[in-house]
Amino acid sequence: MREAEGTHARIHRVVSRIPKGRVATYGQIARLAGLRGQARLVGYAMHALPAGTRVPWQRVVNARGEISLPGSSASRQRERLEREGVRFDVRGRIDLDRFLWQPRTSQR
Repeated sequence: MREAEGTHARIHRVVSRIPKGRVATYGQIARLAGLRGQARLVGYAMHALPAGTRVPWQRVVNARGEISLPGSSASRQRERLEREGVRFDVRGRIDLDRFLWQPRTSQR
């Protein structure tokens, strides 16, 4: 359990670096956290965040620029992103060429 907490903390630190108005993919977060190929683990780490967290979980989307959460959670994520200036197309996708976060360095 201790190791998972440390891994989740690494993921949360990377997600905390995503600036307002930008998004990152699960795979991108995994790579930046030194966990290449572990996109699903990023999803688990986001799901494990406590209510009221300051980690900007809403800025993490799938590789197609879509929200992966179901139901009302998806609506809440989209609303938060739209308030930050992120725009969705008619298919509900984010233009990753425009909104994808491009970190200058891969700090951990």
